[in-house]
Amino acid sequence: MDTILLIAGIVLLILGFIGTFFPALPGPPLAWAGLLCEYFMSYTTLSIPVLIITLIVTVAVVILDTILPPLLTKKSGGTKAGSIGSTAGLLVGIFFFGIPGVILGPLIGAFVFEMINDSRNTDRAFKSAFASFLGFLSGTGIKMITVGIFIFIFVKYIH
Repeated sequence: MDTILLIAGIVLLILGFIGTFFPALPGPPLAWAGLLCEYFMSYTTLSIPVLIITLIVTVAVVILDTILPPLLTKKSGGTKAGSIGSTAGLLVGIFFFGIPGVILGPLIGAFVFEMINDSRNTDRAFKSAFASFLGFLSGTGIKMITVGIFIFIFVKYIH
């Protein structure tokens, strides 16, 4: 049973990491599920308090990631089109260009969608696209750091 839990935990952590920049996967919750798998293994010292603290962090990160990108977009005068474009740009970027697409796709996608939404105001579209991009990067950064810490915890507590 330990082998199954170990494999499941590792797979969940990997999927959690992928989910930090791929919006279709809930990165931190998947990574936390990997820690939960570890908790039930016989050769771990992972404790309930660590599991509870990491669960609280997971919930906080999911809430932040839900609130932060739209808030930054709104503060810059952006629209929902910019937020949708940022996500679309990520998907197109990663599919066609790999890692560079993860970085540039959201910015380009937000700009294109803002221009489709209002083609008369290029300056506002760029400002909104940049804010959407910053929102995406901040959410992605927070998730990557969280999942990275979860991977560290997973490795640290296995004996």
